[in-house]
Amino acid sequence: MAESIIDQRLAGGPRPELDLTRAEWQSTSRGVGGDVQVAFVEGYVAMRNGRSPEVPALIFTPAEWRGFVLGAREGEFDLT
Repeated sequence: MAESIIDQRLAGGPRPELDLTRAEWQSTSRGVGGDVQVAFVEGYVAMRNGRSPEVPALIFTPAEWRGFVLGAREGEFDLT
């Protein structure tokens, strides 16, 4: 199933309807399909699992994305 216009209602409240059908997804790994992919669409950042692109993407505002990236860099999401 191809991604289409998705109304995201995830952590942080309602998200705008974004047309992701023409999004230019960037992979974070060099493997086939990658694991995490991001796209910059209409002033937002969309993130999805590259191995399951049919699953709806997470949508971040620029401030949320910055917080996520800084947290990841600091190990906030590490399991150990």
